[in-house]
Amino acid sequence: MWEARAADGRGAELSAWVREVALPALRGSAGLVRAELFGAPGDRVLLITWWTAEPVPVPEPPAALIGRPVHRWSFASEHLESSEHPESSEHPETGAGPETCANPASGPDPE
Repeated sequence: MWEARAADGRGAELSAWVREVALPALRGSAGLVRAELFGAPGDRVLLITWWTAEPVPVPEPPAALIGRPVHRWSFASEHLESSEHPESSEHPETGAGPETCANPASGPDPE
């Protein structure tokens, strides 16, 4: 999971940078299953990726676009439920078990 707070008023630009630079840098990487981009109040941008192989780190955004250093966390899926797959522990798109659904690059916890 990759999360950045944009410099004041630059959330839309940071989100565009993720779509135009970061996501293309990840596409085609071995093991990339899915990438999902979110926006949140406070000019925050969040990218969550699912992998079946070692995750590829998300590139660093231009310093002018960010209000503080990017935060990165790595997680492993432990359980999944959805209306399509109630009480399932397998990833709905890959059938992969919890040990293979991971997110990229570890880093500091948020402040």
